[in-house]
Amino acid sequence: MALKSTIFKANLAIADIDHGYYADHQLTLARHPSETDERMMVRLVALALQAHELQDSCRGDGQLAFGAGLSDPDDPDVSLTDFTGRKRLWIEVGQPEDKPLAKACSKADAVVVYPFHHAAEVWWKGIENKLTRLDRLQVWRIPSDAAQQLARLAERSMQLQATVQEGALTLSSERGSVHVEPLRWK
Repeated sequence: MALKSTIFKANLAIADIDHGYYADHQLTLARHPSETDERMMVRLVALALQAHELQDSCRGDGQLAFGAGLSDPDDPDVSLTDFTGRKRLWIEVGQPEDKPLAKACSKADAVVVYPFHHAAEVWWKGIENKLTRLDRLQVWRIPSDAAQQLARLAERSMQLQATVQEGALTLSSERGSVHVEPLRWK
């Protein structure tokens, strides 16, 4: 019998001072049986860092949502789709291969990758040259120590506050807070 995804609920209050975006999001995250709390929370951080695009790219007329993630490799971890069905933003978490990223770049206006694993530097050195031609792609490194700390904030029902200021994000809950400073690689 196949294992089912575990459902997590998050009320996420975002205060993105850099982009003037302030909103509350009620989110449902399905954590695949093979996904760690660390990866799931990095998906949530990626959404918080890019949520301003809902206003900036779609003027509020769009849907920011979690994709099937590990259950479907052809679906983004997070996406922003406008109401015409156009994919404005495709977000991947982890260390994807170059061909799926090229395919994502052909389907979306922008693609953002957030590698977070301790071996991300090795992945980047091996794939960097293959990604230089992808103009729609950005790669932002989440420090692995911050990603590991994010896992401690995971619980089935979460009340979270995300503050984005000067390119960094602080995610807080009753369990504490984690400061994340993404580093742009591409």
